Amino acid sequence: MGLALRKEKHYTYADYLQWPDETRYELIDGEAFLMSPAPLVEHQEVAGEVYYQLRNQLDGQPCRPYIAPVDVRLPRKDEADAAIDTVVQPDILVVCDPRKIDRRGVRGAPDWVLEVLSPSTAAHDQIAKRRTYERAGVREYWLVHPGDRTLTVYLLDNGQYGRPEIYELKDATPIGVLPGVSIAWDALVARLPKPEY
Repeated sequence: MGLALRKEKHYTYADYLQWPDETRYELIDGEAFLMSPAPLVEHQEVAGEVYYQLRNQLDGQPCRPYIAPVDVRLPRKDEADAAIDTVVQPDILVVCDPRKIDRRGVRGAPDWVLEVLSPSTAAHDQIAKRRTYERAGVREYWLVHPGDRTLTVYLLDNGQYGRPEIYELKDATPIGVLPGVSIAWDALVARLPKPEY
């Protein structure tokens, strides 16, 4: 995740739609952040495998998984799309309310979000995006750290994320807000490159 594009201007979704397609940004509270260049292979392995497992498990159900890049517009109230100042692109997300899905992506909080951490995005995902997802009402937020082979899980309770649960990437981890759905880790972890320390 790059540094903010500019801090002196408050950007909205209307500005965002005018930017060139070949350069990806996220907006958080009106501040534009340049997305990182192509992610590392382990990032793609994790994102692709988790999406694949979700797609298979949710087939025929109302909940729909998506993989980045998909714009998720997070309005604070009922503002028009052009006025929204927070637009993110989670690595993986699940939306169970079809009314939130339109041709441009998702408007409103997904039910579940996963971000794959990398050195360039870790602080942004763990701090700014965690706060953003909490405020928006994302019911469950997962952070996967491929290098450390760990998973951090935040669950929304009374509008706030409590203390996270930390798991090793082994066996399977159930998704709390999606009954009967879990992510199996062993085969995926076996394919990941060895961590570089």
